[in-house]
Amino acid sequence: MTIYFYKVWQPYGCFSNFSPHPIEIQGTYWPTVEHYYQAQKFVGSEEAIIIPSIHAAPTPEEAATLGRCGTRKLRSDWEMVKTDVMRAAVLKKFITHREIQEVLLVTDDEVLVENSPTDYFWGCGADKTGQNHLGKILMSVREEIRQLLSLSVNK
Repeated sequence: MTIYFYKVWQPYGCFSNFSPHPIEIQGTYWPTVEHYYQAQKFVGSEEAIIIPSIHAAPTPEEAATLGRCGTRKLRSDWEMVKTDVMRAAVLKKFITHREIQEVLLVTDDEVLVENSPTDYFWGCGADKTGQNHLGKILMSVREEIRQLLSLSVNK
């Protein structure tokens, strides 16, 4: 079976980067994974001045809008690091928040798919041919958390 997720208010909405589950990475508190991810696009770039605005954005939607502004120059290695940046944030989110960790773990070995009609990289796109990188990251994080939990039980 496949589990599709997309909007925060839908079933499995906690899998969305827009879900209200803050994370702390490298000593900085981020209101959502989306805030963190969008800000990381500009780390070390000449556009880094936008990072505090993304961090302070009142909603993840506004953080996304700021980060997606097509006129800003992204950090030079962004295409190489963006999936690692996302994975680190998603792992932190599910390690930090036990209640959604449980939601992730009870999906067992189901395939997780971000049902975004417009995103063919992170989601499946309108015609379901997208790469679903967010779903793949969630499944990888699910497996890593299982391994971490089994190690702690066996100590």
